[in-house]
Amino acid sequence: MTIPGDVAVAAGAVEIILEPVALEQVLGGAPSTGFTTITTLGDLEVGVWEMTVGSMRDVETDEVFVVIAGRATVTFDADDRVMDLSAGSVARLSDGERTVWTVTETIRKVYLA
Repeated sequence: MTIPGDVAVAAGAVEIILEPVALEQVLGGAPSTGFTTITTLGDLEVGVWEMTVGSMRDVETDEVFVVIAGRATVTFDADDRVMDLSAGSVARLSDGERTVWTVTETIRKVYLA
């Protein structure tokens, strides 16, 4: 899905095809993830990402995002810092950070990466 500059979309209604998380990343449950790119802004990709309930390891990219639904925590391997996320949370991730995502209520975010 790509939208031109003069059209709005409801990020909560954007269709996302979910796929199971690779087994080597799963720490609990049976999470699935997926995303849809909405548009680009210069070199930035703007999209919507979703993860279902469960826990997984990830390696991040440079990204800013706004959570529009759900609940999760992100734990950073480097220092055990924990970020609590819920609708309205705005966060930044840095390229190469190793994290653990624990989703307690399917989470959906709009991201710029």
